[in-house]
Amino acid sequence: QVQLVESGGGLVQAGGSLRLSCAASGRTFSSYAMGWFRQAPGKEREFVARISSSGGITVYADSVKGRSTISRDNAKNTLYLQMNSLKPEDTAVYYCNLVTGTIPRNDWGQGTQVTVSS
Repeated sequence: QVQLVESGGGLVQAGGSLRLSCAASGRTFSSYAMGWFRQAPGKEREFVARISSSGGITVYADSVKGRSTISRDNAKNTLYLQMNSLKPEDTAVYYCNLVTGTIPRNDWGQGTQVTVSS
């Protein structure tokens, strides 16, 4: 069983950067592909990026491609999302989760708020 805690969000001006972290507990963290998702007010949760269990394969949503980098440190049981050139439309609560194929687990944590001002 993997427990996940997101952190690193905050208020940033457009063009700025943030690095989000997802701290995991559980002995099987390294066995799972992981993903970042976000949910803006009044919107459904959407896919942002995912990474294979070993970190060798990454996939990004078109909306963040070229501006974001997903990575993981399995030795530290931590998932990261580096976000650069942030835009107001990136404003959302960001969540991490285990993914099977492209499907996230139906168990979500508190997330971390990212707010990008103009």
